[in-house]
Amino acid sequence: MDYPTAYNFLMDQGTALSSQRNPDDLLRRLQQGKPPIPGQVTAILLALKVVFEGLKDAKNLDRNLVWALYLLTVESQQLFESGWKSGVDWPPLLKEDLHRIAIAVQSIYSGIWQGG
Repeated sequence: MDYPTAYNFLMDQGTALSSQRNPDDLLRRLQQGKPPIPGQVTAILLALKVVFEGLKDAKNLDRNLVWALYLLTVESQQLFESGWKSGVDWPPLLKEDLHRIAIAVQSIYSGIWQGG
């Protein structure tokens, strides 16, 4: 995956609830009480690593990207919690996967990779 592909993928994932383009984006699936598509979290984590590598020496970050990453992190965790409280039977590792996404986003913001 190259940087432009990763950037566009993360923009789509992060803005999924407002754009409503793809019903299979992570946030839309969580909103519907559905688990991620197999491999979806892995693809997001890969894209985050690619974007991190592309931006690690950047002095400034693109405001639109920052917003999309923020939404991806915060809304995924909020939707998980909301679903959990409503009785959704999430996959066993989903909470940890969402935490890994949050750590990768923090890495992009800080410029220091904290993921595994």
